[in-house]
Amino acid sequence: QVQLVESGGGLVQAGGSLRLSCAASGRTISSNTMGWFRQAPGKEREFVAVIRRSSDNTDYADSVKGRFTISRDTAENTVYLQMNSLKPEDTAVYYCAAQPTYHYDYRPVHLYNYWGQGTQVTVSS
Repeated sequence: QVQLVESGGGLVQAGGSLRLSCAASGRTISSNTMGWFRQAPGKEREFVAVIRRSSDNTDYADSVKGRFTISRDTAENTVYLQMNSLKPEDTAVYYCAAQPTYHYDYRPVHLYNYWGQGTQVTVSS
């Protein structure tokens, strides 16, 4: 079992920055592939970023590449999502997720076993 708790969301103006945190308990994050997803009203949950469990390899959705950075602090058992140059279209509930079993793929929602409760990010224009 992995318990995940996100924090750091809020209201920010376009062009601003936020850093989301995902605190994990129950298992170390280094034994899980950790992902960030988001869901806007009326839309499906979508992949945002990932950091693989077996390495520090990362990947991003094209829509956030160059603006968002995923990282982890194993001592704190926490994963972060640094979000810069925010746009109104980044407005969504952001979720942290854990994938304890290795999968070649990491974008599909259904491949993640554990989810946090989500944190709201609102970007005003």
